[in-house]
Amino acid sequence: MPTELLFRQDAYLKETPATVEAVNERGGIVLDRTIFYATGGGQPGDAGHLRRADGNLIAIGTTIYDPEDKSRVLHVPLEGQSAPAPGEAITAVLDWERRLKRMRIHTALHLLSVVLPFPVTGGSIGDGDGRLDFDIPEGGLDKVELAEKLNALVARNADVTERWITDAELDANPGLVKTMSVKPPRGSGRVRLVAIGDIDLQPCGGTHVRNTAEIGLVAVTDIEKKGKQNRRVRIALA
Repeated sequence: MPTELLFRQDAYLKETPATVEAVNERGGIVLDRTIFYATGGGQPGDAGHLRRADGNLIAIGTTIYDPEDKSRVLHVPLEGQSAPAPGEAITAVLDWERRLKRMRIHTALHLLSVVLPFPVTGGSIGDGDGRLDFDIPEGGLDKVELAEKLNALVARNADVTERWITDAELDANPGLVKTMSVKPPRGSGRVRLVAIGDIDLQPCGGTHVRNTAEIGLVAVTDIEKKGKQNRRVRIALA
C-alpha cells in the first residue's frame, strides 16, 4: 500500500501514531503513514525516531522513497538499531528543530527566485542555509542589495498556501515551472502548487512555513560563478 504522506496535509505535525508495514532487506522501515519528508526536490529527508510501545527508540537518520516502489517511504535507521516487526504499532517523532530550519530556508529560497527572476538550474536545502543556481547572462550581483530585497519580501508577512492542479493545467501554464534541473513531482495526475501571498506561485512538493514572518532575517552569504552563465547564490538564516 502507498505510504500516506501526512506532511503534505500538515507540515507542522511533530509526531503521529503509525503501523509498521514492512522492513526491507537493507533495514528500511515502511510505515502506513508518515510525517517524515522523503528526500527530493533539493530537500533532504527528515530525521527523528520511532518510539516503540515499550518506550525504546529507533533512531532514523534519513528518509527516502523506496527505489522499487516510489509510492512507499523508507525510514532509514542509523547503524545498530533494532528492527521493528511488521504490524507493530509505533509513534513516529520528527526532529522538529531541524525540519523547521529547512522549512524556513525553503520558503526563503522561493522568495529568492522572485528577487532573481531567472531560470533556476539547481539548488539545495540545508539546516538553516541553502542555495539556488541561476542561469544569468551577466554577473554584477551584490550580496547586500539581494539581502535587502529578499528581507523586504520576508517582511511582507505573506501567507503560504497550497492548492492542486492537474497535469494538463500545468502543461498549459509552463511558466509556473522555474527550475530547469528539478521537475515537479508527477504521476498522480495532479501537481501541488505553493503560493506565497501574491508574491510567488510555483509547483513544489516540499515543506514550508505558514507565513513569511516565520522565516526571520536572511543573509546572502556568498555568490559564486559556476560557469559562463551560471551563478550560485547562497543564503542562511541570520
